[in-house]
Amino acid sequence: QVQLVESGGGLVQAGGSLRLSCAASGRTYSISSYTMGWFRQAPGKEREFVVASSWNGDSTDYADSVKGRFTISRDNAKNTVYLQMNSLKPEDTAVYRCAAPGPSRRLSPWSRVAMTARYYTYWGQGTQVTVSS
Repeated sequence: QVQLVESGGGLVQAGGSLRLSCAASGRTYSISSYTMGWFRQAPGKEREFVVASSWNGDSTDYADSVKGRFTISRDNAKNTVYLQMNSLKPEDTAVYRCAAPGPSRRLSPWSRVAMTARYYTYWGQGTQVTVSS
């Protein structure tokens, strides 16, 4: 069983920054072998893709709404993926969840399907990000 534990959410003023962390656990699961993704969902809205990054670093795709402001990164030694969020806007207010695919996708080549929720098997519990005006 794979668990993803997110942290780093909170309340911040518009223009501020937050860094979200997603720590993966599970004896045989190493994020260095998997594409990882971040999604968000605001009340009354559909789940929205934020960013996905391939395991080998060849491909990273950001939603247009966050491009230039958000950055995904990894610390493989800590089995942790991060989402650095800068220049935050009130429209960024949402519950943010990290996502990891199942073992069948280990070392998989990049796919645009990674920009959709159906690519992923494991999900974090979510961390709230609130951006005030």
